[in-house]
Amino acid sequence: MKQIIQNLKNGKTILEDVPAPLVKSGHVLIQTHRSLVSLGTERMLVEFGKSSLIAKARQQPDKVKQVLDKIKTEGLLPTLEAVFNKLDEPLPLGYCNSGEVIAVGEGVTEFSVGDRVASNGAHAQFVCVPKNLVAKIPDGVSYEEACFTVIGSIGLQGVRLAVPTIGETFVVIGLGLIGLLTSQLLLANGCRVIGFDFDESKIDLAKKSGVEAFNTGIIDPVKIVDQVTEGIGADAVIITASTKNNEVISQSARMSRKRGRIILIGVIGLDIQRSDFYKKELTFQVSCSYGPGRYDEEYEFKGHDYPLAFVRWTEKRNFETVLQAIYKKQINVTSLITERILLDDYLDIYNNLKGGSIASIIEYPNPSISDSANKVTTLINRSISSARGVVGVIGAGNFTKMTMMPALKGTKAALKYIASAGGLTAKSLANKYGFEFSTTDYQTILNDPQVDLVLITTRHNQHASMVVSALKAGKHVFVEKPLAITQLELDEIISVYSQLPTPLSITVGFNRRFSPFSLKAKQLLGVNTPPINMIATMNAGYIPADVWVHDMKTGGGRIIGEACHFIDLMSFFSGSFVKEVYMSALGVNPMENTDNAIITLKFANGSQGVINYFANGNKRYPKERFEIYSQDRTLVIDNFRVMKGYGFKSFSSMSSSIDKGHKEQFASLFCQLEKGGEPLIDFTSIINTTQASVSAIESLKSGQRISI
Repeated sequence: MKQIIQNLKNGKTILEDVPAPLVKSGHVLIQTHRSLVSLGTERMLVEFGKSSLIAKARQQPDKVKQVLDKIKTEGLLPTLEAVFNKLDEPLPLGYCNSGEVIAVGEGVTEFSVGDRVASNGAHAQFVCVPKNLVAKIPDGVSYEEACFTVIGSIGLQGVRLAVPTIGETFVVIGLGLIGLLTSQLLLANGCRVIGFDFDESKIDLAKKSGVEAFNTGIIDPVKIVDQVTEGIGADAVIITASTKNNEVISQSARMSRKRGRIILIGVIGLDIQRSDFYKKELTFQVSCSYGPGRYDEEYEFKGHDYPLAFVRWTEKRNFETVLQAIYKKQINVTSLITERILLDDYLDIYNNLKGGSIASIIEYPNPSISDSANKVTTLINRSISSARGVVGVIGAGNFTKMTMMPALKGTKAALKYIASAGGLTAKSLANKYGFEFSTTDYQTILNDPQVDLVLITTRHNQHASMVVSALKAGKHVFVEKPLAITQLELDEIISVYSQLPTPLSITVGFNRRFSPFSLKAKQLLGVNTPPINMIATMNAGYIPADVWVHDMKTGGGRIIGEACHFIDLMSFFSGSFVKEVYMSALGVNPMENTDNAIITLKFANGSQGVINYFANGNKRYPKERFEIYSQDRTLVIDNFRVMKGYGFKSFSSMSSSIDKGHKEQFASLFCQLEKGGEPLIDFTSIINTTQASVSAIESLKSGQRISI
């Protein structure tokens, strides 16, 4: 299928061929008929992409601070590599889509194949959208009209926050598309509307709908409002303009009546003067996009609706309200359309974003559903001839892009497939690293007999099931940690592995043991070491509570998902398996997804370890520190950049750029695959580490030491 994307590095807007998405649980798959270009938002993204690195940095001072902190802890070159990889990400454009449902996912009952719907899908021939971001189009409303649903709901949410009553006087500052729709919604509420803009064509459109519109380039908006309201001032001001100037917020305050309301939908300078607001006791509120539910993963992606009695107007119910307003002719959207462009002619819009267009409609060709299925994989002109080491990658997220693919460079991997749920990220990485195919259907990888190694880097809840499927398909497996997030998942893997008709290897991404610092430490400790003491401290850093890794059903929590690294490393150094685990956590009643915990481990050979996994430290402090105490000797590994030895006759220190072992792990993996021999990490050790990780959570819940 074809999709419009933005390259943030060079600013180019591209119509890319990407694999069509597959329907997911809780989602609907939509064949697009029309989409609307949001000129304000998309112009901002395009201009950002075209700006220089310095200009990009000036627009994102918070990101600059993060980069500087990363340089201090990880070094300049790794940080620069991460920044440029981030800029290489393709950005899908568009969020105003209308089309026909062609498939519904598990758990979706309110939509059926053939339904006409509006959604916040991108500019793409097929989009897979969560059910709470989709609304049915009433009979009598065209696909073209329905394109205005999402952008109309942005204006509607601002109107709802302002709580208009019939007869009130509202000011709308900025008569772009959202401003014009907001004005019509206010008029439909029985309000008097005064509008301001610099563009005469927009002012004329506003006047035709009943707005008292004025050009702020030639008049003083504060004086105009004072005159037309006979000195009372506006009951409320809704700002839909986009400007860095602070004058807009000052004018809004000065034109408001006492106890007036100011609602911000647009993006403006917000250097607010207290004196402007103080005497009038004004209220100021920023509107959040489409309405309640926006950016809430439970609502948007898991489909959990808010009870209507308590949250009357969610973003989906706002979508439905806008569609009803169009159906009842309470708002007129067709008068706002200034051009209709075929998808292949998309540059006619994007090369002229600063023109006088109000609303640009993209019209889509309509391939059949069977055609879309034939394009689930997209051929990239590259031939695979390797007999062994033919790779299929499942997952194209941050780990794949930022860590795994750079580490794979220089190995003997023959890159045949890369899969991602949406298709766009997989296609981008396929182009960059020379894969033969990108796809949205990972079963294509498992069904190809030429593929002998599957690399799995998806979200944690998919690891176990994909490992099982890959083993049953006769593939060797590399899976980024963790192997599993529950004991049931682990038991299934053990069962399938034990019944394999031919030997296959499972490698988990416990890369720390492959770091040159770890290998040197193991050499210094010796093979048959007596029991040792180990302390690992992870200054993990704060991650917001709504990020998926904290969800026990999706990410398993950070202890299972990340602390497992150090359990494996302690097994590696001690040469023994975990026998007992006990975990305590910060706070009086810590939750099972805590990320501030102390894990105590006892190993079968008598070694012991303590893992301090903390998320409440300062980012400037090194992220990882590992200490080993043995026979009057001490080793300290500092962030895998420096290691110091105390009490060793032939070793005092070593240092390098940060090296956590990813490159060596993958080089060793493909060497083992080519030549055969023992697996990189013994399967029993992998199982023991995973059981210890899961048992740490059980220990926290029970308050007891758990035997492995």
